[in-house]
Amino acid sequence: MKICAFIPARYAATRFPAKLMQQLGSKTVIRHTYDNTLATGLFDEVYVVTDSDIIFNEITSHGGKAVMSKKNHESGSDRIAEAVADLAVDIVVNVQGDEPFVKREPLEQLLRVFEGEQGKTVQVASLMQIMTDQRQIEDPNYVKVAVDKHMNSLMFSRSVIPYPRSVETSTVYYEHIGVYAFRKQALLNFTNWEMTPLEAAEKIECLRYLENGIPLKMVVTDYMGIEIDTPEDLARAAKLVG
Repeated sequence: MKICAFIPARYAATRFPAKLMQQLGSKTVIRHTYDNTLATGLFDEVYVVTDSDIIFNEITSHGGKAVMSKKNHESGSDRIAEAVADLAVDIVVNVQGDEPFVKREPLEQLLRVFEGEQGKTVQVASLMQIMTDQRQIEDPNYVKVAVDKHMNSLMFSRSVIPYPRSVETSTVYYEHIGVYAFRKQALLNFTNWEMTPLEAAEKIECLRYLENGIPLKMVVTDYMGIEIDTPEDLARAAKLVG
């Protein structure tokens, strides 16, 4: 089974323009993400997929592999689908460019759900972590996910889900981490579907799968570091790299 990692990297991020080229210690954010993904040793190939000459050159000038997008895309998944359309690959892992603290163990857990008889039915999988900070739970920059008892996704939202209507019930909140694994055909199907109403409203791309009847198998991970969405995130991340 051939497994490849693709890192979608858009230069003009809405909330924090050029965030992937921000310096984080001795490297840019995107190079941390690329190098740490490669260092896991889990993938046959690792590529950055970008619309930016700046990011392309940042990766290739340091010995990495990058692919230029030919089209404008609504989501990272669409960008990756263009890159993998003609490649012989079974499982495609989407590692977000703003996840500089990528580690082996969570990605290994993610890939494991595709193994065995039960794994044959899994089309898409993703990571989540338990949230305990109330400010983050209420912050729309943090995407929350609700799951069923089999760890299949029920809903993703920037709102607080589940809403704690009952004060007697102990509620667990999960933050969705934007790291996905797809069977190649599931990813290609995604790009052939129109943007769905919930996806358009929430600006959360994986809702397109749910609205087309495909749940995501969710995997709980202990720690994925800090996703760089804002200048404040970058400042927090800088403390981790010293």
